[in-house]
Amino acid sequence: MKAFVVKAGSTTFADLALVEKAKPIAGPGEILVQMRAASINYRDLLIPLGRYFGGTVTADIIPMSDGAGEVVALGSGVSRFKLGDRVAGTFFRNYIDGPPAQVERPALGSPVDGVLAEYVVFNQQDAVLIPTNLSYAEAATLPCAGVTAWHALMVSGKPVKAGETVLVLGTGGVSLHALQFANAAGARVIVTSSSDEKLTKARLLGAVATINYLKFPLWHEEVMRLTNGHGADCVIEVGGAGTLKSSMLSLAYAGKIAMIGVLAGFTGDTNPHPVMLKGGSMHGIFVGNRAMFEQMNRAIEINDIHPVIDRVFTFADAAQSFPYLQSQSHFGKVVISFI
Repeated sequence: MKAFVVKAGSTTFADLALVEKAKPIAGPGEILVQMRAASINYRDLLIPLGRYFGGTVTADIIPMSDGAGEVVALGSGVSRFKLGDRVAGTFFRNYIDGPPAQVERPALGSPVDGVLAEYVVFNQQDAVLIPTNLSYAEAATLPCAGVTAWHALMVSGKPVKAGETVLVLGTGGVSLHALQFANAAGARVIVTSSSDEKLTKARLLGAVATINYLKFPLWHEEVMRLTNGHGADCVIEVGGAGTLKSSMLSLAYAGKIAMIGVLAGFTGDTNPHPVMLKGGSMHGIFVGNRAMFEQMNRAIEINDIHPVIDRVFTFADAAQSFPYLQSQSHFGKVVISFI
């Protein structure tokens, strides 16, 4: 079969290579999935650049955690799936339910092989049926970005409720999933971006207000103005230390901040006093478990939510998706189609 690999010691996208590998075989309790689509996350950029947790990879590895496909073979003892089922693998292996714990839960794409291959084997416990209303390309956006957004909004701390305000930073995959989930819950969503064009698209998706942070560098003040001094009940914080101060100042009393990414860098004012003074809370979000994935999928079906796809690359051109995502010109998810 054909697969892409990040070469051992990789520090550049040029070290992504299309190779021939043996087609895997489903063992006991496992399913063989013919991949139909995959999607790329910011994390996937860091791995070939040698900047992800642990530094450069020490052996060739198949990248990407997010993908969807069709079950084409069953190992002995498989009871959760049948041939022809449309499935996606979970981001973590061996993480079905419950809070994070200090046990080994390797993630797809690093440290174990990911989904940018024609065939992938999953343990039946590490996969879910994809929503019936979604295409393979749409479902491929869910395992990391979708589950992360769902965890942040609906599982961590107090679930977002109708009438509350959600502040979403940026218009990448996690952020737009959060916009759509919050809308479905009846929340009011404010979106930030440096692009007026992207903010216009966000309003078309249901954002009630938008903020261009280049025009409003102290954008927390604009959040407070737009909410009549109330602030955001939930902040989807994908920027990290570089944006955390403004996120804390944007927070409503008893609100929550979901700490997800580091897109704005590792340095900045992280003094937590604004959260303390508002009786707020901050939650670290590192994707989630299979139970969250299945709960999210039910909500997607019931509300007929369709993830936002910015661009689709062919499998042969999958390596081009990495510099494209790095350019930050995308709005929503970048997908690779195997069909």
